Amino acid sequence: MTFTRPRSYHHGDLRLELLQRAEETLRESGVDGLSLRQLARDLGVSHGAPSRHFRDKQALLDALALAGFERLGALFTVASGAGSFAQRLESVTRTYVDFATENSALLELMFARKHSPTGGTVLPAAADKTFAIPMALIADGQANGDVVTGDPARIGFAAFATMQGMATLVSSGFVPADLAETMLADVTTHILNGLTPRTP
Repeated sequence: MTFTRPRSYHHGDLRLELLQRAEETLRESGVDGLSLRQLARDLGVSHGAPSRHFRDKQALLDALALAGFERLGALFTVASGAGSFAQRLESVTRTYVDFATENSALLELMFARKHSPTGGTVLPAAADKTFAIPMALIADGQANGDVVTGDPARIGFAAFATMQGMATLVSSGFVPADLAETMLADVTTHILNGLTPRTP
C-alpha cells in the first residue's frame, strides 16, 4: 500500500508516523522491506526528513523494538492488575499470546534487537522492565501461597516458555484459529496445575 500525501515536513508527529508506518511495513514485508527512503515516500515527506529522527535503519529498528517492549509492558500492567492469581495469570497469558500472534514480526525484532550492539543498554533494560511485570505476578503468587516456592525468575521463565510455545503454534498456523481459544484455556490450566503447591 502506498500513501499519497503532500510532500511536506509539517506533520504533527513525524517520528510517531514513521514508527507506525515502519511497523506496518515490518508486518507486510519484514525487516528487509524497511528503508528510510521508502518510509519517506509513503508518508509524502522529503527523503531526508526521517534522518532527523533516526540516523539510519539500525536506529529505526531499535526504536521499533523499544516501542514494542513499552507496548507489551503496558498490556502486561493492565492484565496483571486485578483479580485472583489464577485470573491474573490467565489474563497475562492471553495477553502475551495475543500480542505474539498479532505482532509476530515485531516480537522477533524485539528479541533480536535486544542483543544488538547498537541497542546499548536501553533495549535490555526495556525488556527487563517489561518481563518484570509477569515475574512480579509469580512472586506475588508465592507470597499468597498460590505458587510453589523457589526462584520466581526460574519459575516465571518456565511459564513463559509455555506461553511462547503456544504463541508459536498459533502464529505458525499449526493450531487452527478455531481451536486456539480452547487450547489457550487448557494451557493456562496446565500452567496453574504446575505452579500450585502440593500438600504432602
